[in-house]
Amino acid sequence: MAEKFDVIVVGAGPAGTACAYTLAKKGVNVLLMERGEYPGSKNVMGGVLYRKTMEDIIPGFYKEAPVERPIVEQRFMMLDKESALNFSYKGMEWAQEPYNNFTVLRAKFDQWFADKAVQEGALLLNETVALECIVENGKVVGIRTDRPDGDVYADVIVLADGVNSLLAKSLGFHKEFRPDEVALAVMEVLKLDRKIIEDRFNLEGDHGCTIEIFGDSTKGILGTAWLYTNKDSLNIGVGTMLSGLIKNKIKPYELLDYVKNHPMIRPYIQGSEQQEYLAHLIPEGGYRSMPKVVGNGVIVVGDAAQLVNAIHREGSNMAMASGVMAAETIMQAREAGDFSERMLDSYRTNLLNSFVGQDLKKYKDATHHFEKFPQYFEQYIPMMNKAASQMFTIDGTSKWTKQKKIWSELGTAKDKWKMARDLMNAWRVMK
Repeated sequence: MAEKFDVIVVGAGPAGTACAYTLAKKGVNVLLMERGEYPGSKNVMGGVLYRKTMEDIIPGFYKEAPVERPIVEQRFMMLDKESALNFSYKGMEWAQEPYNNFTVLRAKFDQWFADKAVQEGALLLNETVALECIVENGKVVGIRTDRPDGDVYADVIVLADGVNSLLAKSLGFHKEFRPDEVALAVMEVLKLDRKIIEDRFNLEGDHGCTIEIFGDSTKGILGTAWLYTNKDSLNIGVGTMLSGLIKNKIKPYELLDYVKNHPMIRPYIQGSEQQEYLAHLIPEGGYRSMPKVVGNGVIVVGDAAQLVNAIHREGSNMAMASGVMAAETIMQAREAGDFSERMLDSYRTNLLNSFVGQDLKKYKDATHHFEKFPQYFEQYIPMMNKAASQMFTIDGTSKWTKQKKIWSELGTAKDKWKMARDLMNAWRVMK
């Protein structure tokens, strides 16, 4: 007889583990499956964990979780080939409990989170590939695995198997995602002495800093680069739309090398030593690319449901929130003894009404707009940098003269109207 669980969760990332933890804490018999050697071994994110959602799951988690540094400063860098226009916010309120967000290393954090689910009673099964969903009479009833003893069954299957979920695709929940709906992120973890990190980034004690980098870091392709501080290492990475890499025939590791050797970035990482190299697809199609997320006996969460806010670089918090909402829906379905799509559909409704769905809807057109009009990165950021250079260079020329020169360099009246329209359109898709 194949083993039967109440719930099977496929994927031990933030979404899957949040779901498994919430269910196990309620006494539900949960199997948490992970294809990697351990949770976190296959997962990549820039390295920032927002506190609020995790705090709702495990109050005071940061007191025992393997977080790196609480972030007290967020910097934004508008990069040109040999210049950078920077702005930032640093707030010491973020240095006090309960903090705002933290840098984390997924290999450490995901293992800790999964262990917490195990402590609550979930069964964690590593190095197990879910080959396909078992469907009987139109209802998903189990998972076929690559293990010799093979099939496992449950009342509900939660698909948390990441972007381009093969299981959701096999159920007809989505087609193959287009290259303009996913980004490819590559990242390195660079070992660097703790004292050097604190000196270079103007930090005290365990405080941390993040730098989001726009413009020349992606050579005009829609995307961003980032540089985050850990205790004794740095996360440096770059993520761009897959369609942009294909169109421009750029290999992702070449783009990362370009960022690392950029004159504005190189001094931050000088003397560091590479510890890890990671690459991962990220869903960035947003609201318009969301697949079907509920079926008879099945719920889709996290990256598998395209739950990433590309504009604000939020993913793990949305993933965990979706995992909790899935668990809450499953608890209601268990009470009713009904695991039909109609019963489970309250998950979809709750998801869309939450901050997750509302933020995705708010920015539903942003990613495609900025990819369609590359001048924001190719022209306007260099233009800002050049204007700043002219205004801040003291050469005996009056500021009036400088302003007139900058204005004339914006082009003809037609060019200026076009720029004004672009800025207005950008505001519309971001408002």
